[in-house]
Amino acid sequence: LFDGIYPFYPQQRKVFVFDVSTIIVIVVFLTFTCSFLLIIPGIRGRARIYWTLRVLLSLIVGVVIVVVQFTGDWETGWVKANTSYKSFSHALVNVDIGLHVGLAGVNVTLRGNPVNQVNETIDYNEHFAWSFNANYDQSYSEGLERGLPSPILYVAEKFTTQSPCSMHRQYRISSHYASATLWVAFCTWLISNILFSMPVLVYGGYMLLVTGAFMIFSLLSFSTVKNSLMCPIQFGTAILRTGYGGSFWLMLVIGLLCFVAGISVVALHYFNLDLLKTFFDLHEDKAEEYQEMIEVYVNPHFVNKGL
Repeated sequence: LFDGIYPFYPQQRKVFVFDVSTIIVIVVFLTFTCSFLLIIPGIRGRARIYWTLRVLLSLIVGVVIVVVQFTGDWETGWVKANTSYKSFSHALVNVDIGLHVGLAGVNVTLRGNPVNQVNETIDYNEHFAWSFNANYDQSYSEGLERGLPSPILYVAEKFTTQSPCSMHRQYRISSHYASATLWVAFCTWLISNILFSMPVLVYGGYMLLVTGAFMIFSLLSFSTVKNSLMCPIQFGTAILRTGYGGSFWLMLVIGLLCFVAGISVVALHYFNLDLLKTFFDLHEDKAEEYQEMIEVYVNPHFVNKGL
């Protein structure tokens, strides 16, 4: 140590807090939500409740489909271990090591117990991307050059293309297919909203079913990595084990919600069309149009003029 600092490495980076892409998506959808909520006072009667439910449920589905593209908790795992901190040092540190897998790459978290050890603040969250426009091996090489802590480099090395574990190929391909099916689900979600607004209700219900199907397909695509043999990530006697994270289970819930909503719309179309029209506020619109048509044809001015 030189003045309490390892001389061969730069100071540690600040811990990762928020993903900018996720914040942008949430802000955009919150703007749409606030805009729609401003219209609510102008809607009369029970139609206000139905309209609010339709808009909020639709926005929730849309924002989840987009946000999970950028989250890093499709698969997560933590382990507590005593391990070396950096190369050329025999000092051991007690740390929590986390692995967070997303569709765009992996995040490796290193947090000390306590945070301040060996005259440093041990609090890292490093992202290694494998998206189409990113080079995972280059990110790993840059981490080596920056002198990242050994536990982070050890976990990240398991996902490189040169690793005998072949985890990079398994996760990268499954993540790309999951991402592609989610974008298709987003397109079908947009189409369903267009059909509901036309309104062609039964076809909107069918598109909701298609949206839910593609969301489930994305989960199946990502879960295929579990069918392959995985290299153990071991720190002494402690093993880092992973399981499905929040984004995975959130997608499952929203996918099932789309199925329930789609089946309900289709079933009501065939068995109780009046209730479906009431929920989508179609009776009032037709009644107003019919009343306007009657007023036009029985206008006394045109009747007298014709005589």
